[in-house]
Amino acid sequence: MTSHPWQQAHTAAAAAGVELRPVTSLEDCDRVLEVMSATWGSHQLVPRDVLRALGESGNVPFGAFDAERLIGFVLDWAGVDEEGLHVHSHQLASLPDRRHQGVGYALKLAQRARALSQGIHVVRWTFDPLVARNAYLNLSKLGAVADRFHRNFYGTMTDELNAGDRSDRLIARWALDSDPTAPRPVAAQGFPAVLVRGRGERPEPGDAPSPEGAVVEIPPEHAQLKKAVPASASAWRDATADAIEACLGAGLVATGFLRERSAYVFAPEGTST
Repeated sequence: MTSHPWQQAHTAAAAAGVELRPVTSLEDCDRVLEVMSATWGSHQLVPRDVLRALGESGNVPFGAFDAERLIGFVLDWAGVDEEGLHVHSHQLASLPDRRHQGVGYALKLAQRARALSQGIHVVRWTFDPLVARNAYLNLSKLGAVADRFHRNFYGTMTDELNAGDRSDRLIARWALDSDPTAPRPVAAQGFPAVLVRGRGERPEPGDAPSPEGAVVEIPPEHAQLKKAVPASASAWRDATADAIEACLGAGLVATGFLRERSAYVFAPEGTST
């Protein structure tokens, strides 16, 4: 690591105009609930007592503050799977007027710094494969990979972001010992396109994934497409799931996201794209 993890987190927070602080008081827990409501609506909010219990168990949520105003938060807890101890990141959100300004990136770096201070070296989380901006942050900016996929992972969801859509999720794995401020380059020259955006922005199946890698294109703004052309958005949901399953089944993992092309890059585990 080229610099101290907390130094990297606080530098990113300063660039986003916020201060990183643990969420420890009942008043701050209420502020977290306000950000949840602004993001997902008032559906299935995490109870305040659960936020307090997580903090008491060593899983303190971290907040991004502008003075005393809570701008965003990250909520996680320690978990164990077949690969051992990791942090499971459950929610990351910021207020609508402060999104796309680096707040989420700073909170992820705070999450990393705390995990490393606790002797934990992996973070996992789920994300919707059709949200392009999250794919770019997770894979290309932070340097995580996505090595698992589940259709309808959470079942029927009723919040404002997910209502009326199948809750398909990729599962990210973030190895924390690499430097997230110097993400790996992503290239896909010569990789077959398993799924492409065809005429009218509809999905068109392409070639089978190769052992060397593959590309899966998605709509740049699936949420807008869902409002404007629901049938096309639904077709993308099914086609993307098929393409991701084909790539994972070929022994590949998602290693990056090409923002200009709005496309995932899949490659063999452990390779650099």
